[in-house]
Amino acid sequence: MPAHFIAIALGLLLDRIIGDPPNWPHPVRWIGTFISKMTAWLNKGRYRTGKGALLLFITVALVFGATFLLVGLAYQIHVYIGIFMESVLIAIGLAQKSLRDAALTVYEPLVNRNIEEAREKLSWIVGRDTEKLQEPDIARGAIETVSENTADGITSPLFWAFLLGAPGLWLYKAVNTLDSMVGYKDERFEQFGKFSARADDLLNFIPARITGMLILLFTPNEGKQPFLKRFAGWIRDARRHPSPNSGFLEAATAWQLGVKLGGKNTYRGQLSERPEIGPGTVPLRANHIQSVITEMHLVTFVFWLVMTVIGVSIYAIA
Repeated sequence: MPAHFIAIALGLLLDRIIGDPPNWPHPVRWIGTFISKMTAWLNKGRYRTGKGALLLFITVALVFGATFLLVGLAYQIHVYIGIFMESVLIAIGLAQKSLRDAALTVYEPLVNRNIEEAREKLSWIVGRDTEKLQEPDIARGAIETVSENTADGITSPLFWAFLLGAPGLWLYKAVNTLDSMVGYKDERFEQFGKFSARADDLLNFIPARITGMLILLFTPNEGKQPFLKRFAGWIRDARRHPSPNSGFLEAATAWQLGVKLGGKNTYRGQLSERPEIGPGTVPLRANHIQSVITEMHLVTFVFWLVMTVIGVSIYAIA
């Protein structure tokens, strides 16, 4: 068990410093290729809901099983080799540096008043149309991306790493990749991706709420609202968000920064409108992208610290 905690700490540090070099092979790409091929085979004809459940089971079993065997073999050779292997597998399953770098590619041209470049860079990380966006909506797109993915890309994988080690983290990544590829409510995937979408919601349920609460407690209160007002607004606005989990991140961020998130977006020319969240007492600006990056780093550290203290305490008592 102590080796497990060391591997998580090293993995978190490696991700913060090195991240995911763009030209290196990545397991998520392999998982995505497998899902694409299985989807082409299974997502047709009758019983699509059952076939989607089968895809979920096979993908999770293969990813969890392969990671479990790899980590177990490494620890059998030597505890130091096991720690190294597990820490690397944890590092490549997290997204601190990649998320920070993606946000900064939008922030830097935006703060230098290069709106066209900021629009283009934002289009790399969001699905919405960006060609006509001005500074507030460009900043909003980057803020929402960092805020939502603080759980999806960092604290949720960490949560499952603490529970089940690197195999647990990659179980989560497999489900999250399935959700991103087949968990859509459209004609093609509504039945086939139902179980994958529900599984992703389930795995994110606890860590998303913990992360949102930690944002309220431990990140700068730039909106200058009293805690009870922020807490009440967080609960209310999180439930208005279309996602059962992302709302707890974005609402916490909006109330900490004092801004308003959500509202109107267009996707391939089609207007999409979702409820606005946050107090809106502070106008959205480019500098808020830096604020949400700081928020991500702070809450990641606190989440790791809290989970480590809980884990070590349980281990010591047991």
